[in-house]
Amino acid sequence: MTLQQLRYAIEVADKGSFTEAARTLFIAQPSLTKAIHELEKEMHIVIFYRNRKGVVITNEGDEFLAYARQVLTQTALLEEKYLHTAMHETRFSVSTQHYSFAVNAFADLIREFGENRYDFTLRETQTYEIIEDVSRLKSEIGILYLSSANEEVLTKLIRKNGLVFNELFSAQPHVFISSHHPLAHRKKLSLKDLEPYPYLSFEQGNNNSFYFSEEILSTLDCRKNVKVRDRATLFSLCGGIDGYTVSSGIISKELSGVDIIAIPLDIKDTMHIGTITRSGAVLSPYGDSYMEALKKYIRNDL
Repeated sequence: MTLQQLRYAIEVADKGSFTEAARTLFIAQPSLTKAIHELEKEMHIVIFYRNRKGVVITNEGDEFLAYARQVLTQTALLEEKYLHTAMHETRFSVSTQHYSFAVNAFADLIREFGENRYDFTLRETQTYEIIEDVSRLKSEIGILYLSSANEEVLTKLIRKNGLVFNELFSAQPHVFISSHHPLAHRKKLSLKDLEPYPYLSFEQGNNNSFYFSEEILSTLDCRKNVKVRDRATLFSLCGGIDGYTVSSGIISKELSGVDIIAIPLDIKDTMHIGTITRSGAVLSPYGDSYMEALKKYIRNDL
């Protein structure tokens, strides 16, 4: 296995075609096909299925390519440090639940490292996929929360996937509502106060167990439930139908809009929000910088 073979495989995956990848790499397609075949044979895996439309990445190929990207990133860092060469294309990914401080920190990272070419990815996604992304090296860092309701199940899953959870902060659950909501004047809210209003939550796809819910009220039997996929839709519905959701209480006016406010929820539970990373892994410079940016926004907003 060579670094060149890894670069070839990643280019094929990115282009979705051997023909397009060969054109970009300035090599003959038969040479590229042979190099990938030799790599697959040496690693005892099938990375790509070929079809008339291009290529399809296999499950084991997807995992292999995640490792390959990490190897090439670390190689580029070594060359930059010791050979004083310019970095080629920086790659860094984060998978997170829907937290504004995670987005703000990501923006800081881009401002810090965005002078040259880069390929950064921020996945605001479902809880199970966050764990899977970090486990399979699609993302270097994941962000999610633990509580009394989900801690046992998620902790086992995190450990099973060779990951570790590190708490960033703990928070009392808060209700997010529109500043025009009938309850907006209250200093604290109870579950009974919220009963007449629609409960907004992020849907979790095939893993729709309450253990994977992003909201701490997932075990309650709410009369009115609305599930959405993205933050903008959820906040729009907060104003449009007097809906509410429950989160950490940290809210960004720039990302959420000035019409969304957070009010403490009167329940005896705590959200422990933190990061998941691979056990024993050393963070890249981008991972380190992202962690520092996270802590900065958390300090400012708590």
